[in-house]
Amino acid sequence: MTKKRTTTAKRSASRQAKRPSRLRRLLGWLLKLGVVLSVIAGVGLIYLDAQVRSKFEGKRWALPAKVYARPLELYPGQKLAMDELKQELRALGYRFERQASRPGSVEWASSRARIHSRGFNFPDGAEPSHNMLLSFSGDRLESIRAQGGQQLPLVRLEPILIGGIYPRSNEDRDLIKLEQAPSHLAQALVTVEDRAFYEHHGVSLKGIARAMWVNIRAGRFAQGGSTLTQQLIKNFYLTSDRTLSRKLLELPMAVLLELHYSKEEILEAYLNEVYLGQSGSRAIHGFGLASQYFFARPITELELHQVALLVGMVKGPSWYDPRRHPERALERRNLVLKMLFEQRHISRAEYDEAQGRTLGVVQQRSLHKGMYPAYLDLVKRKLREEYRDDDLATEGLRIFTTLDPLVQTRAEAALEQSLKQLEQRYGNKAAGLEASMVVTDPQTGEVLALIGGRETRYEGFNRALDALRPIGSLVKPAVYLAALEQGYTLATPLQDEPFELKQPDGSLWQPQNFDRRSHGVVPLHRSLALSYNQSTARLGMEVGLGRVIDMLERLGAERELKSFPSLLLGAQALSPLELASIYQTIAANGFKMPLRVIRRVTDAEGKELSRYPFTLKQQVKPEIVHLMQYALQEVAREGTARSVYNTLPANLNVAGKTGTSNDQRDSWFAGFTGDRLAVVWLGRDDNTSLPFTGSSGALRVWTELMRRERPEPFIATRPAGVEYVWIDEATGLRSDERCEGSRQLPFLKGTAPEQSVDCGQHNPINRSLDWFRNWFN
Repeated sequence: MTKKRTTTAKRSASRQAKRPSRLRRLLGWLLKLGVVLSVIAGVGLIYLDAQVRSKFEGKRWALPAKVYARPLELYPGQKLAMDELKQELRALGYRFERQASRPGSVEWASSRARIHSRGFNFPDGAEPSHNMLLSFSGDRLESIRAQGGQQLPLVRLEPILIGGIYPRSNEDRDLIKLEQAPSHLAQALVTVEDRAFYEHHGVSLKGIARAMWVNIRAGRFAQGGSTLTQQLIKNFYLTSDRTLSRKLLELPMAVLLELHYSKEEILEAYLNEVYLGQSGSRAIHGFGLASQYFFARPITELELHQVALLVGMVKGPSWYDPRRHPERALERRNLVLKMLFEQRHISRAEYDEAQGRTLGVVQQRSLHKGMYPAYLDLVKRKLREEYRDDDLATEGLRIFTTLDPLVQTRAEAALEQSLKQLEQRYGNKAAGLEASMVVTDPQTGEVLALIGGRETRYEGFNRALDALRPIGSLVKPAVYLAALEQGYTLATPLQDEPFELKQPDGSLWQPQNFDRRSHGVVPLHRSLALSYNQSTARLGMEVGLGRVIDMLERLGAERELKSFPSLLLGAQALSPLELASIYQTIAANGFKMPLRVIRRVTDAEGKELSRYPFTLKQQVKPEIVHLMQYALQEVAREGTARSVYNTLPANLNVAGKTGTSNDQRDSWFAGFTGDRLAVVWLGRDDNTSLPFTGSSGALRVWTELMRRERPEPFIATRPAGVEYVWIDEATGLRSDERCEGSRQLPFLKGTAPEQSVDCGQHNPINRSLDWFRNWFN
């Protein structure tokens, strides 16, 4: 018995001795685990701290390039209708008010307009804001006066933002500084989203507890407890996924952000980062871009009710989208206004006035931004010759182009109206028509407008650049220019008769006139004016295909040209843009001017990176080109394009050429006036025949454009080496201006015919009669 007790006591003592040992081991393991976790947490915090600081202090956002149209320059004597100025101002988001008291506003009267311009930082210098009075006389700007009464010789309005080049994330934003924000924006944001913003250190325990209580009572997620700093961390560094791991990361990162940066820096970053909507595939980030997207004005010009709407949308940009859900948006906006009033940030008068306003959202989502996909396509292709795609999409470059929105609008309207008329006239035969157009300034080579397809807003196949179509008779000026260089004259007689040419493959080439008739002997200028194929083909073969190809290349054709006889009648396929380049050289007296779509490129701060100056190179002698310019004016006066003067005034000198490809698959017209050149193509993508030719199709579009443009007439300056001589049309010999059938033609000096025809004017009796007539007159 005693032995048993002794054994039990020993066992009990042993167990008691082991308990402290196990406890010590457990505490040791916990201590080690704590140390390891502390080390991991410390390393994690160091890593998170590095992440927070590197992104916040470095390149925070991938900034898309901004593409601008030309600025509208205003000067006394300018041809500018008041309606056109109004169109430009509306596109810029100007407000039409009773009194133009602040930038971005305009007063409008019957013949005057007071504009308070915004000013703009151009690459060549800053244009200040002007409060100016414009007076008009008819369709001309008569004078510009500053507020003090002094005359202003030239004022530039800010350019219209027409698009951008976006990063892969498809995010878009306009960065703003905190001091640029409207007075109520920061206060409204703090009042609605985080009233304790200036008290907490990134995380609000009180806010989290309050949100938990509300959510428990509601039985669902009804309120969030995130501070503005946490929201910035979520949007800027993390994702919007509602996961525990994301929430656990968000808390220390918010504290670290507050540790390193001021409240003002955090708030400014939030203003530029917050998501506020979607424009197609592009995400609208930041209040700066949202102001333009919803109200078409800079954020500095927003009013209280507009600020309240944007702040209210932070909670749910899709749910409170003012275009899709205006009633929800209005209710949310008024709630924001009420909160501002209750917190005494706005007065009763301000509250009542703002609450009574409409949403004020512009109906057209992006205004001119993205409205010109064909033109932007051309801009991007030019930029990629010098810049990497990543730089274009992320460095915030500013691209200043030559696009004229007024010309573009007229071109689109002319195309729409003309196509509608053609479809009404030809019915189903005109179904499926497509179109493209290029409009330039022949004096500078700047591309003013570009249409890539019938659906002008469609970002698809760009026919102005990529549709290679047989150019038909638009090739003929190159054939005739090559002949004029070889000693032919406008009066040289040509044979317009059938002929055959055996091809290397044994087939016969037999060109025919459009009317299927031959016209015998015709002077060279008439052959071009009436677009005779047989005489043109004979002439081209006499001159040589090599010389014709050389002429096309000198004029501006850059792709490889096939040395086939059918080239002489336009079997070669070119794009409308290439044809614009060719005719640009003809309009510019033989000087080749590369077509310009970009004027300058700057970085985000305005420092110039690239300039695209006006350049030219003499490719054809001006004397030779002058003869062609005369012949192309004859095309419009007496030839295949004579219908232009059924619409356009007789004193408007027009030069151009119609073109119709084989089997009437393509309808072309290329022509120019003093300050406008346009190439128009009509056809079908499936290459089927059209019910009209170049003169009854594309020429209609071109004519309607020029009617709307009201351009300057083309005045061909006569070079010193050119003389005008009266010629008898029937024989091609010298004649007298009083002779029937005579006309005055330009010749290179020394090339006019020496022989003359006598139409009776050298008879002594006729001379006496002429003397008496002149004496009495």
